[in-house]
Amino acid sequence: MSPHLTHRSRRGPTVAAAVLAFIMLVSACATPAAAPTLEPITVQDALGRTVTLDGPPQRIVIAGRANFMLNHAIYAFPEAPERVVALTRARQTTVPFLTLVEPAFEDKLQLTLESTAEEIAATQPDLVILKTMMKSTVGDALETVGIPVVYLSLETPEEYKRDLAVIGRLFANPERAAEVQRFYDDRVARIAAGLEGLAVSERPSALVLQTTAQDAAFTFEVPPMTWIQTQLIELAGGAPVWDAASQGGWSVVGLEQIAAWNPDAIFVISYFEPVDEVVTRLQADTSWQGLTAVREGRLFGFPGDFYSWDQADARWILGLMWTATKIHPDRFTDIDLRAEIEAFYGELYGLDRATLEADVLPLLTGDIAP
Repeated sequence: MSPHLTHRSRRGPTVAAAVLAFIMLVSACATPAAAPTLEPITVQDALGRTVTLDGPPQRIVIAGRANFMLNHAIYAFPEAPERVVALTRARQTTVPFLTLVEPAFEDKLQLTLESTAEEIAATQPDLVILKTMMKSTVGDALETVGIPVVYLSLETPEEYKRDLAVIGRLFANPERAAEVQRFYDDRVARIAAGLEGLAVSERPSALVLQTTAQDAAFTFEVPPMTWIQTQLIELAGGAPVWDAASQGGWSVVGLEQIAAWNPDAIFVISYFEPVDEVVTRLQADTSWQGLTAVREGRLFGFPGDFYSWDQADARWILGLMWTATKIHPDRFTDIDLRAEIEAFYGELYGLDRATLEADVLPLLTGDIAP
């Protein structure tokens, strides 16, 4: 027997065991694993429709207008980066923020506000998520070709609660939905506790104005009474001076009407021009200097970072806490907005302090310290 064969024979049991283990491993890998049994998922969406899916959707497309409100609620769930395969590049662009949450975000399919049902269907989704306003223009056509659609609203704190629960069901992660909801509930309750005992007569009058620059002048608009901008004022302990006449959307108002209201505080919103510059121009305008809010230093630029905090976007909770500190500074001296920003981005999106310092805080605008 050759020395080589003799050497192997002395280690035979060890080699045999190794070979046997290898064969068993290969055999296990070669045997197809049983496909996991998927439990059907049923949700009731914001339009009251019952939608049933075979299981958690694996190819989700977020499309249509106001989609950034959907994006930011959905991306508070850890499953979103893997499951969302396409979304829409909006005018208030969502890309810079979501690239912090998902480094590979730019590689996703990017739809436009004008993308048709056919273009959306070409992304091969097993679920499309739309705002409720998109049903007749896009959603109905998608369902005609057999693509499931779930509608979300996310326009008020109560709708946020309902729609977060729907998202949690779609991701089969109701625990995360409850966790996110607690983040909001805890802060709303904190504001309510700070306002305890406040009489109706003690609520300062307040006005919310969206501004749009037109040549050298501004156009001013007030929100409907049911919109979140109005609700932020009410939840923060203010008394809106405008009335229920503005129901269909933003309503234009003139300086004469603003002067007639003459509120204790004015909150200025500017989506497309720097709000700090807008406030500076208004403060310097002699026609504004007679207003109580301007004269007493209560003309505030609504803050924002990637997006303005007044909207029905995930950041509305930051907007509420900031508004409360402006309307009732004596009741909310304990609110540290820097800590709240850190908690928002950390708990909802997993951003660390270094990212916050480098990529979020430098973007702060409005009446808030950096």
